[in-house]
Parts: sequence; C-alpha cells; structure tokens
Amino acid sequence: MKKIFIILTQTGTVVSKIVKVYTRKKYGHVSISLDRELKNMYSFGRLKATNPFIGGFVHESQKHGTFYKFQDTTATIYSLEIDDEKYEKLQKEIDYFKKTRREYGFNAIGLFAVAAHLKIKRKNKYYCAEFVQELLQRAGVHNEFPNIIKPEDFLKIPGLKLEYDGFLRDYKV
Repeated sequence: MKKIFIILTQTGTVVSKIVKVYTRKKYGHVSISLDRELKNMYSFGRLKATNPFIGGFVHESQKHGTFYKFQDTTATIYSLEIDDEKYEKLQKEIDYFKKTRREYGFNAIGLFAVAAHLKIKRKNKYYCAEFVQELLQRAGVHNEFPNIIKPEDFLKIPGLKLEYDGFLRDYKV
C-alpha cells in the first residue's frame, strides 16, 4: 500500500476569488501528489505565476511558481492509501501527461461553465478538478464523481485522511 495526496488550495488570486464566489466553497483549486513532501504536485492551472490567462498541465511546488508567488495560499492536504498497482498506474498516467504536456491546454470555458451548473468538456483541455478526476479514474482509484466536478467533490472519496490544514508555505513533513 502507498499513499497519494489530494491538495485543496486557495491562492487569493483574482481567478481563485471568482471561483470561490461562484462555488461558495473554501477552496478553488485541487492538485495531486504522489509524495508526502509535495515535491511533485500536479494539476491544470496557470503556466506562469504572473499570467492567469495561459494555462495547462503544471508541476506545482511550494518553492516555485504560483504557490511561491502567493505566499498566503491556504491548503488542506488529505492522504489516501491505495494499492501498489493503482499507484503505479497513477504514476504512468502522470508521466504520460508530463511527456505530452504541449498537447494539452486549460479548459477555462469548462471552469466558468461550472458556475452555471453546466459541463463543457473540451478535447485535450482540463481545469484542475477535471484533471485530478481523470487521473483517479484512469488508475482505478475512484470512479464515483458527479458529472460536474469541483475541488470539494474530492472530499467525498472514502478513506481520505486529513494530514494538514493551514498555510501551504508552513506545510512540512
């Protein structure tokens, strides 16, 4: 058995504040990590911390990028134990996205459609929650998600264990 980590964050950026207003939830972004230290967090979001308009597959970190630029980012981190086979499938899926990252873009239309309770799926485009959902489903970790996925929907996964709640910059193993 191995652990994976689901990270819910709120950066305080204009886009995250807009998402928060529409969802009425504490967090507007979700990432996944296969390591407790969160050295390798993955999601779909802004490619450059200073530009909210260009997004795609991102390797996130506390030490660079958006989370480094926005030091007051709050986070809730959950762990989930999965079997070795599912962990390896998850790793392979992430590796695939890393290798083919240029083929993917950010689903901004789909993200804003969530506010209108609509699902707009676009080929090779994801917003953060769509991406994490896709990874978990492809690896057979969890398949029961609502049609319109939001960051808080990951809290319903059976077996999640709260690991941390506070400023992301203060998270240490």
